[in-house]
Amino acid sequence: MKRISTDLPLSAGRRSALGVLGAAGLALAAPSFKAYGQGDKWPSKPINYVVPFPPGGLTDVAARQVAKAISSSEGWNVVVENKPGGSANIGAAFVARAEPDGCTWLAMTMSHAANATLFKGKAGYDLMTDLVPLAGLASSSMMIVVNPKSDIKTLADLTKAAKAKPGSLSAGSSGNGTPPHLTLALYQQLTGTKLLHVPYKGGAPSLTDLIGGQLDVIFSNYPESLAYVKGGQLRALAVSTKERSPDLPNVPTVAEAGLPELIVENFTGVMVPAHTDPKLVERIGKAIEKQVQQPEMQKALTQLGFIPRPRGPAEFKQYLAGEVARWARTIQEANIQVG
Repeated sequence: MKRISTDLPLSAGRRSALGVLGAAGLALAAPSFKAYGQGDKWPSKPINYVVPFPPGGLTDVAARQVAKAISSSEGWNVVVENKPGGSANIGAAFVARAEPDGCTWLAMTMSHAANATLFKGKAGYDLMTDLVPLAGLASSSMMIVVNPKSDIKTLADLTKAAKAKPGSLSAGSSGNGTPPHLTLALYQQLTGTKLLHVPYKGGAPSLTDLIGGQLDVIFSNYPESLAYVKGGQLRALAVSTKERSPDLPNVPTVAEAGLPELIVENFTGVMVPAHTDPKLVERIGKAIEKQVQQPEMQKALTQLGFIPRPRGPAEFKQYLAGEVARWARTIQEANIQVG
């Protein structure tokens, strides 16, 4: 199956788009909600499942899988709508100011957890106060890759080489503040190394330059680099998830390679506007979690390069809070700035 890019290129208009959002503000007052009872008919209208990325990306395809499964199992009319732009903040802000009736969902990712710090006060919404977690769906790995001609054959080799020549090894990423860049920053903090960060507008051109010998290493989105590794055009040093990839069983995890603190999951989940009735949040979240637990859904997600991570509302809320705090520390220590 064709692997799908997860990167959102850094558009030239991102700064202006976010500026409009920040200047206008959302004025998200605390709206009252109608108390939801188990006997109430819900939903009374189609559910708008907002994906803040272009069609065809990994998050979009996963959302469509979930929408189809939920529509079939629950009888709800779940419709996916793409609202890309502003580093995924435009779609998130749209959901944050929607009616809190449970009928507008956000497909959110690790990028939103990082954006809470990267765009603090400028995104047009607050992730942890204007939105409520519904369910966790799945995660994909980061993969540390080098040119197969490189003398660097293990993660330990990379660390040794980086320490020997601080700032001389070039590390590409899909852009400032993207999950690959954040993973690189965390690696440097954990190992006390300094690499030369080279941001690109998307993961594909950085991988092209790595294959061509213009870069030394990339902390890549797993789905983007998988085909190159399987084809012998790149060498994988490690994957960042807790378990090895079934597609690359010989590639160690970062924990097996000696850096358990480098476990990074590019996760995706679902959120709704704040002030949605907690009983409705629980009902919807549990329905989504149940579908992600089904063998057919798990197979579909795995084929996309995901590791299924079904989480209900309470568990996902706790997980998300931890991720926001974790990436805030990394971003602040590395002084990462965007826009």
